Amino acid sequence: MCGIIGIVGAADVAPLLYDGLTVLQHRGQDAAGIATLDGARLRLHKGGGLVRDVFRQEHMLKLRGRVGIGHCRYPTAGSDDDAGEAQPFYVNSPYGIAFAHNGNLVNTDALRRAMFEDDRRHINTDSDSEVLLNVLAHELQGSPPRMLTPEHLFKAVAGVHARARGGYACLALVVGQGLLAFRDPNGIRPLVLGEREGAGGREYAVASESVALDILGFHRLRDVAPGEAVFITLDGQLHTRCCAEGAPHTPCIFEYVYLARPDSMIEDVSVYKARLRMGERLAEKLLRLMPDHDIDAVIPIPDTARTAASSLAAALGVPFREGFVKNRYIGRTFIMPGQGERAKSVRRKLNPIELEFRKKNVLLVDDSIVRGTTSKQIIQMARDVGARKVYFASAAPPVRYPNVYGIDMPAVSELVAHGRSEEEIRALLGADGLIYQDLDDLIAAVAEGNDKLVRFDTSCFSGEYVTGLDAGYLDALQSARSDDAKSRRRSA
Repeated sequence: MCGIIGIVGAADVAPLLYDGLTVLQHRGQDAAGIATLDGARLRLHKGGGLVRDVFRQEHMLKLRGRVGIGHCRYPTAGSDDDAGEAQPFYVNSPYGIAFAHNGNLVNTDALRRAMFEDDRRHINTDSDSEVLLNVLAHELQGSPPRMLTPEHLFKAVAGVHARARGGYACLALVVGQGLLAFRDPNGIRPLVLGEREGAGGREYAVASESVALDILGFHRLRDVAPGEAVFITLDGQLHTRCCAEGAPHTPCIFEYVYLARPDSMIEDVSVYKARLRMGERLAEKLLRLMPDHDIDAVIPIPDTARTAASSLAAALGVPFREGFVKNRYIGRTFIMPGQGERAKSVRRKLNPIELEFRKKNVLLVDDSIVRGTTSKQIIQMARDVGARKVYFASAAPPVRYPNVYGIDMPAVSELVAHGRSEEEIRALLGADGLIYQDLDDLIAAVAEGNDKLVRFDTSCFSGEYVTGLDAGYLDALQSARSDDAKSRRRSA
């Protein structure tokens, strides 16, 4: 889960890229970078930290150019070296290409070996993004030395699709040519295209979420289709082509549950309205299970669960109350690097309002329960300030399997729902009652916004991986990406 944005404009685009990254910050808090094309020169600045910390005035003044890309990083593959693996990445041959990527490949090791043994290209980091960049560069290697046509670029993207497996949305600046954007054949990771009429003519933008287009004044045209490539020349000519066909369209359903901002549109579905429907369907299930419930108040875990909790409360006819005050200066605990940091961050991040809990039976609502660390602490916080009973509801089904397409939940042993019944999870969390969304209801809540959506990537709930996985992949991923493995690397 990273945030990417690319713009072909009529004036310097670095300020626009900066503003776009600030509203995509929720997708990655570890590192950020911007690359621009200034004539035949590529200008690049990147580093570890939040967007506001990475870029100073002196950096922005040097990022000249009417075409550029930006990236905010959340590590799902590679090392934990925030600055060393900040994107965009760059290769100087052919043409000079800067590259930004959101997602995760499931055949990185095989591609890395092929890059070295067959293609004679060297990978400098552990990042799958650099591998993907070199695959693209290799596919472009035999193209004309000076001016590329859209045909050459689309053929190269088709070659990438044929070799890469996983979920990916990518942006590439090709020096002297323009901006290339493409999306994996299954459309797992989101990518949206927008345009606006500026004083200097028509401008285009491509981003992970439509909210980035909104704040920059771009009109959302459509989602980039699965397997599609979009090429925008330096003079603003738009070319598109589907470069992979036949794969099922399976966008990631976890985008609607947690990752995306509620004011975004993904696949022509309002994230906000999808979350309202999640709350309504969860209320229907709760009433089936607890027709004579004794809930006095519905309280969301801020911020992502607020929308679903509000519609759930309305459907139950129970007051909706804000019971926790959130410290806005603490990052999303789900993407904190390591269990220890996540545990410490919960109490730094949330403070209960005692009057909303004292002598009440409360229903706490969260978007999902992944490791259970946050949920268990929050339930105890509610008891500590006087709640009589604490029920807990999840707008998503139990997360029982790793997500391998760009969300950092790799180690099965770290998932509280893996191998446990819902009753066992309830006891472990310390709740008086636990209600999970049914997967069919979650799918229906999202698909109701777009009749063309018939399948989703639900792998973290169902264990079904649409791209397929090689034998031993999940075991290797746990060994490399578990909290214990990360801790060992940091102390090495």
